[in-house]
Amino acid sequence: MSKDRLFIVVPCYNEQQVLSTTDERLRNLLRIMVDENFVAPDSRILYVNDGSTDNTWSIIERLTTEHECVCGLKLAANVGHQCALLAGLEQAAKVADITVSIDADLQDDINVIPEMVAKWRNGADIVYGVRRRRDTDSWFKRNTALTFYRLMQHLGVRSVYNHADFRLMSRRAVEQLCRFRERNLFLRGMVPLVGYKSDTVTYDRSARMAGESKYPLGKMLNFAADGITSFSIKPVRLVLWLGVIFTFVALVILAYVLIAYFTGRTVSGWASLMLSIWFVGGFVLIGLGIVGEYIGKIYIEVKDRPRYNVEQAIIK
Repeated sequence: MSKDRLFIVVPCYNEQQVLSTTDERLRNLLRIMVDENFVAPDSRILYVNDGSTDNTWSIIERLTTEHECVCGLKLAANVGHQCALLAGLEQAAKVADITVSIDADLQDDINVIPEMVAKWRNGADIVYGVRRRRDTDSWFKRNTALTFYRLMQHLGVRSVYNHADFRLMSRRAVEQLCRFRERNLFLRGMVPLVGYKSDTVTYDRSARMAGESKYPLGKMLNFAADGITSFSIKPVRLVLWLGVIFTFVALVILAYVLIAYFTGRTVSGWASLMLSIWFVGGFVLIGLGIVGEYIGKIYIEVKDRPRYNVEQAIIK
């Protein structure tokens, strides 16, 4: 009989519409894995309630009383998907040999979890779930995601293409991840920095069962900005080089004005002047915005506030 204890960590925010179905599917999978001696009988499913405003926590509490394999973690406030996921991983790593993180909508294919465990047994501390295709996404989301991954790669950020937060991690990998103390979390960029041996499994992603996506356009853009500014200073360097370029352009224009003055040619109209002012002014504001983004993150980091606060834990 396997002694490897598995925890499946599921962050939840207003998931009352899908949670019962999700729990049934995960419990069936866990039961099969236990029956086949693939994981230890005391393996668990850990739901992390991220300050939900609906009945999500009530459902989790009921599930923990009805099923021995279900645990719950209630955060005192909504701290965001990444912090909630890390809270679950930290809690699970105290008692589990391996953890698998997955979103509550189960768009990721849970049937590849045994394959993840098998690759862990073959020596991989981290196993990434990677989507084969993005057929379930809209044209806009598919192409913006592709652009984002390419941009991250160009900026020197180590990330796995078409991977979100569906992954397996060994205990020591989670423990190393928890040593990263930043508040601006971008786990899909942080996990590769752990450095342990990794592998991948591929799967087809399903459509969401019910409810709405917890990552609308606004949150997606904020998440992308966090990912870029948390791992690369190239945008700031880009501002520096733009400043150099515009200074060079200004010197060229100055030379032209002096030549025009000494040769007696009139310099016409204010239109070109106004255009230059607006053009340069726009880039100055963009540069200030980029620098301000980094300063804002420094401000958040130096306060060193807790990333989350656990209000209640039901761990078996």
